[in-house]
Amino acid sequence: MHLPLSPPLGPMLAKSVKGIPEGDYLYEPKWDGFRCIAFRDGDEVELSSRGEKPLTRYFPEVVAALKENLPERCVVDGEVVIMTGEQLDFEALLQRIHPAKSRVDLLAAETPASFIAFDLLAVDDESLVSTPFAQRRERLTTLLADVQPPVYVTPGTDDLAVAREWFEVFEGAGLDGVVAKPLAGPYQPDVRAMYKIKHERTADCVVAGYRWHKSGGVVGSLLLGLYDDSGALQHVGVAASFPMKRRAELVDELSPYAVEDLAGHPWAAWAEADAQATGRLPGAVSRWNAKKDLSWVPLRPELVVEVAYDHMEGTRFRHTAQFRRWRPDREPRSCTYEQLDRPVRFDLAEILSA
Repeated sequence: MHLPLSPPLGPMLAKSVKGIPEGDYLYEPKWDGFRCIAFRDGDEVELSSRGEKPLTRYFPEVVAALKENLPERCVVDGEVVIMTGEQLDFEALLQRIHPAKSRVDLLAAETPASFIAFDLLAVDDESLVSTPFAQRRERLTTLLADVQPPVYVTPGTDDLAVAREWFEVFEGAGLDGVVAKPLAGPYQPDVRAMYKIKHERTADCVVAGYRWHKSGGVVGSLLLGLYDDSGALQHVGVAASFPMKRRAELVDELSPYAVEDLAGHPWAAWAEADAQATGRLPGAVSRWNAKKDLSWVPLRPELVVEVAYDHMEGTRFRHTAQFRRWRPDREPRSCTYEQLDRPVRFDLAEILSA
């Protein structure tokens, strides 16, 4: 490739803030997918992830669509997403990271991905990283004015009231919140120069196990469960981000609840190989890092913890939940999905047509 910018290139990042900032910003929906910088030089297209790893081989249908829709030579920042009906489907997106080409090709046909463009970093021989975002946005919308699905340009607004409305209603389509981008700002790779505003809610969950920390000897994360309508305890995610001192204390606090024999444990069946294949076993192999140790210590499901979370992806927390406090006053069996705040559903097509 002979472009002003070459992969690997770290994307500009966002820092979390509590409220939508007011000022000279463009507000955009926060897409829940894989961050992706697309490089096109004629017939060559490369896709680079947030971690600067190649995504090209996993999304052949996106590569083909970008050849049809992007300028002949350009670098575009965006997001790869999968849409199932009216919703974003992150679980389906995770399945696309597979080592076998035959499987990749099958999934590309069964669950095709889309590309949401939101920044223009270079075109022809011109780098735009030093250009104010307002100008980059204008050129992006001009150059991509006629793109066709599965390539889109993200909606944007400078109206704070509209941004607040988007924050409330777009969650119903599976979006992650709102991003505020300074209109005068240059593009700063690997720098948190934007602002992201995400939903935060709380839930009371059953602690039915924990994973060891990567350093060993202390708790890494608590394994969380909620009871479904059938009375089964479903694994919904993890709570982490404890100080090291607190991780060591948790080992002693949890030891009275530890069980050596999985017989009778609500997740005993998940210890079988076929359960691991579903990806729902707390000790399953990490899709992103095969060497990552996800082994776990089962606990009697008698402890209840209040955690903060942003939103659900299907039946699970989309991101790591944050520990708030123990709830000795709660009966574990009362920790069901019914307590969760579910957003009103919203049609993705309405967002993408904005």
